[in-house]
Amino acid sequence: MSTLLQDVRKTFGDTVALSSIDLEVKDGEFVAILGPSGCGKTTLLRILAGFETPTGGSIKMDEVETADPRRIVPPEKRNIGMVFQSFALWPHMKVKEQVQFPLEYHKYVPQTLKKRKKERVKEVLEMVGLEDYADRMPNELSGGQKQRVALARAVAPQPSLLLMDEPLSSLDAGLRMEMRREIQAIHRKTGTSIVYVTHDQAEALAMADRIIVMNHGTIEQMGTPHDVYSFPQTEFTARFVGKANMVPGTWTKEGFHPLSDSSISWPSTWIAATFIKNGIFPVRPEQFQLNEGGEGLKGEVVNSQFQGKEMHYVVDVEGHQWTVHAPADVDVSIGEEVGLSLAGVEAPGRNSAVSVSS
Repeated sequence: MSTLLQDVRKTFGDTVALSSIDLEVKDGEFVAILGPSGCGKTTLLRILAGFETPTGGSIKMDEVETADPRRIVPPEKRNIGMVFQSFALWPHMKVKEQVQFPLEYHKYVPQTLKKRKKERVKEVLEMVGLEDYADRMPNELSGGQKQRVALARAVAPQPSLLLMDEPLSSLDAGLRMEMRREIQAIHRKTGTSIVYVTHDQAEALAMADRIIVMNHGTIEQMGTPHDVYSFPQTEFTARFVGKANMVPGTWTKEGFHPLSDSSISWPSTWIAATFIKNGIFPVRPEQFQLNEGGEGLKGEVVNSQFQGKEMHYVVDVEGHQWTVHAPADVDVSIGEEVGLSLAGVEAPGRNSAVSVSS
């Protein structure tokens, strides 16, 4: 299903939740809506689902208008599936009954599936690795298993659009990684269009075909994970996706001089115009090289943390504190003077030995 949003706006009294959203979700595309709390991403998802009416603009699904300020097609009359943050399982139903329910009542279930409901339930449970849990009740399942049931229930009727509202936020770190793989596998197997709301940049970067970065009810930037991460167009995107440092300095024809040091010049071939205008350079984690010999910007190590495969250092450079992620074999003491230089001339997102974040 292709979904088109044109100038979608939403206000709650005097509060503007969404302001002029233009977005197209292509058939089979995995789109992540990424942003901090209060940026409007869940409101946008609720409008897509039919739970909210837009104040302005329109939404079309497969060229059929489903929402505008005067009319809205309710959720049960849209060919969508929904996965909630809270699992939302019925406590009185077994796992297999949870999955079979939409096959019986979803308006758009193909007749071929209706005629083979039990087989379809078995197929979907196998898809999420719960074929041995068909007769379990929700209170007999772990958090990860409950979320798998919610996924199975959502994809069972073969919806054209699958909406996910921060479905992994209540799981621990290990389960989140496992469920990411499950969701990716389901997307590959079903080919269903997915709109996935999250505040977790790692989830968006790992799973999505395209990322929509939102801030204060507007789209800050959209593009592939590589483009959004490697070529941020605004300071907000640079800080929110990847925790970049905003290094102050001076731009000249030769390039960027960090902290206005004319003896050091960094290339500007991939830097957006807004950073040049504001006299800053967004430094991604992979771009800084820590030099124990003192080459580059002079700084002092003020903190260190061992993180297994790497060390996290905080380096103070003329009152600016930057966190440097160095390989574990780089042993620098607190109070030691070091130098920071830009590692190579490639755009962010390339491999390097050291990373920095603010």
